[in-house]
Amino acid sequence: MTEPHPAPPPATVIDVTTDNLADHAAQLLAGGARLALVAAHHDPDAIRIVYLFTAGPPDQRTELHLRTRPDQPTVPSLAALSFPAGRFEREMHDLYGVQPVGHPLPRRLVRHPHWPHGWHPMRADAGPRPPLAASEAFPFVTVQGPGVYEIPVGPVHAGLIEPGHFRFSVVGETILKLKARLWYVHKGIEKLFEGHPAHDRVALAERVSGDTAVGHALAYSLAVEDALGWPIPAAAQRARAAVLELERLHNHVADIGAICNDVGYGIAHTHAQRIRETLLRLNHATTGHRLLRGAVYPGGAHLHTIPDPATIQAVADDIAEIVDIALNHTVVRDRLTGTAVLTQQQAADIGAVGYVARASGLPTDARHTHPHTTLDALTIPVHTSGDVLARFLIRADEIQASTAILTTLLPTLTPGTTTSHPHPALERPASGVGIAEGWRGTITHRVELHPDGTITRVKIVDPSFLNWPALPVALADTIVPDFPLTNKSFNLSYAGNDL
Repeated sequence: MTEPHPAPPPATVIDVTTDNLADHAAQLLAGGARLALVAAHHDPDAIRIVYLFTAGPPDQRTELHLRTRPDQPTVPSLAALSFPAGRFEREMHDLYGVQPVGHPLPRRLVRHPHWPHGWHPMRADAGPRPPLAASEAFPFVTVQGPGVYEIPVGPVHAGLIEPGHFRFSVVGETILKLKARLWYVHKGIEKLFEGHPAHDRVALAERVSGDTAVGHALAYSLAVEDALGWPIPAAAQRARAAVLELERLHNHVADIGAICNDVGYGIAHTHAQRIRETLLRLNHATTGHRLLRGAVYPGGAHLHTIPDPATIQAVADDIAEIVDIALNHTVVRDRLTGTAVLTQQQAADIGAVGYVARASGLPTDARHTHPHTTLDALTIPVHTSGDVLARFLIRADEIQASTAILTTLLPTLTPGTTTSHPHPALERPASGVGIAEGWRGTITHRVELHPDGTITRVKIVDPSFLNWPALPVALADTIVPDFPLTNKSFNLSYAGNDL
């Protein structure tokens, strides 16, 4: 573990046209690649679209580049080949005005109902925001039939939950269809990166989704380092891997308690909160921040102290006991078992990632397919039932798996800053991709840099963007009272989705 892990291979770039885009995409998908990201770029003479396909192991990255006219940008839709492609295309249409020709559902996705038609805020010529227009009705699909009625929930929720609107079509208590409307907290984060030195924007990356500071900081840092050809010391790679697992621990512990709370087993939730507080204090001692901010940045990592592996093991044993007690409670197990099933085929078709995919039998994990360091103790827990119980058990198993990783890594670390300086100078514009397995799932960042090192474009894909469409699918034929429980078992980020 003294040698740094090799840098990821450079992406294979293929220039395509509207005539052969679909053929190239179909070939990559048939070969086992997944569509990880689609990014539009407003160049001086064109709207350029980058389709990033990834596969592994071994780590493979392929980019399809398509140029289209800036005055009437159009692309052939890939929605028939890839469900995520359809959502990326709708996002591009709202933010860049790129029309996906042949899209089966060309409705707005990101565009706020008060945005004027024809204003696309991510374009270079967008200018200041024009006056807001009259609100436009959202095209909800109406389910009709005897006894069918609608239940609106949100967008304002109780407590500290972020805004999102859910509309249920139900008969009695049975959900026939759920439509989730998001993007109430669209912040234009990708635009906020532009024009700044790459090393100055890691704090913004940490705030894409507040509970995933390490995951996004790591993906962003890896992307910048990939663009610069910047090698990272082995000690920094190991430190990054350690704080990534610390982030996974405190979030999974919190979710285990919250799922128990949603079935009325409040004592388990209280104990989980107690354990999470122990971890948050450990985080603060390790990095100076309870949510682990400041530990990972382009070029290196910094740790104030090194946690004691025995403390981590004690936490893992403590939460394992809580899990065991909860699952031996007949009401808890009954409420979790068979509730809101997402089948393996559904998860694969939707393009789900992270614990949502692994709970449905898909062993997808970027620490295995796109490793940024060597993890000898890495295991990937998988369950196949796809229900709330599986998503609960995956979290419990991953706590033990993360503990094993930390037990191996922590003795190899020393406090302080480990940085590779200086970074190589650029002679021409460059791009890079960073992929990390955040606690929710695979996070992908793609950056483009000016030769002076400033950012010209950042595209971010939080795992919640890919997993939100799975929630309504899992809730079909589930009863309304199980919605809070199911929603918590997915625990998707509004902020990470809305950007």
